[in-house]
Amino acid sequence: MTSPTAEQAPAAASAPLCVGVVGVGQRAYIAHHVAASGEAAVLVAAADTTADGRDRAAAQFPGVAVVASHHELVGLVDAAIVTTPDATHATIATDLLRAGVAVYLEKPLATSVADADAILGVAAETGTPLYVGHNFRHAAVVRLMHDVIARGEIGEVKTIWVRHFVGNGGDYYFKDWHADRSQTGTLLLQKASHDIDVVHLLAGAFTERVVGMGDLMVYGDVDDRRERPGETVDDWFSFDNWPPASATGLNPVVDVEDVSMMMMTLGNGVVASYQQCHFTPDYWRNYTVVGTEGRLENVGDTGGGVVKVWNRRHDWQVAGDVEYPIDGVEAGHADADLAAVAEFVAFVARGVLPSLSPVAARAAVAAGSLAAESLRDGSTPRDVPPLPDAVLEHFARLTAPAAPAAVPRPTRSAPAASSAAPDPVAL
Repeated sequence: MTSPTAEQAPAAASAPLCVGVVGVGQRAYIAHHVAASGEAAVLVAAADTTADGRDRAAAQFPGVAVVASHHELVGLVDAAIVTTPDATHATIATDLLRAGVAVYLEKPLATSVADADAILGVAAETGTPLYVGHNFRHAAVVRLMHDVIARGEIGEVKTIWVRHFVGNGGDYYFKDWHADRSQTGTLLLQKASHDIDVVHLLAGAFTERVVGMGDLMVYGDVDDRRERPGETVDDWFSFDNWPPASATGLNPVVDVEDVSMMMMTLGNGVVASYQQCHFTPDYWRNYTVVGTEGRLENVGDTGGGVVKVWNRRHDWQVAGDVEYPIDGVEAGHADADLAAVAEFVAFVARGVLPSLSPVAARAAVAAGSLAAESLRDGSTPRDVPPLPDAVLEHFARLTAPAAPAAVPRPTRSAPAASSAAPDPVAL
């Protein structure tokens, strides 16, 4: 096995990187991307505390060592992909980091600011590589919106609004541990941490103050509850599970909100909002970013969708002044998962600095968890506490500088729907 050097990017490996996966549930499939990463790396072990999980590991990852605890991976692996329930992240991650095992930690980083800070503190103290799987940063729609902003097409960003229609929410989040706030904290973390992170990316700053609002409006009234030992979402998911109030087999504990909203003030003065609903008929997320010289909005968030830009003054029109097609997969985020795992493996195996800092992952945890505190406390504002300078400096050394914007690829120009003369320099 190879071993990372403390306080610096990992040295190039002379032998294949040995990787393990911890927690063999719904997200463990991302461990298959190790072989597709393009790096000299191999999945050699899987750990799960349950017999059902170990059976899944043997079936999904033939030939790997299957063990009952993350502690048993120490000595077997150089790096571990942790896909366990959120409330376990802090304990597992700090154990592995202290043992010198590089960690890919599924988002969210943790369920509280205190746990997030503990993980970052141990990573900085030990120098063991830490990567947080905010895969949505690698999604084509996010990269496209980021490039539009970086090219100055809408001027300086001033406000961002996100609407998240979680049409599969009943099946994805209310039939297992996700519905229990003692395990999840809030769906403003488990689900929204992607979008909070992207808001920070597009705005160029982190949240400093947050206010939350929301309620458990539908699923709390569903009385059909049961335990689901040995099951994962594939065992119960169906588009036929509709309408939401007729759901069956919900988790015995359902106390997270199914409608959540938050407003954020960022460090550079940008103001942002996020809304999440778990009983919509459709499933996608919509971003609107307004700048000093225009705005952008995505229609669809996977391949086949489009990012529209309006940057001339006119009345309402469906078409953007410029429109950019969204590449990538037609549904889900398999391409973004692969990119995230490949970035982690390259970081540990060859010292290639990643684009995402764990400090950004902590910023998403802070905003989401404090928004939930606000939501449950009469929507009183919460301020995000700062990280120690030493932690900030450590991760700054281990994060790649931002890449330049890509070349624009508009599909068409749209005429202004107005009697006023069009801007002669507009696309």
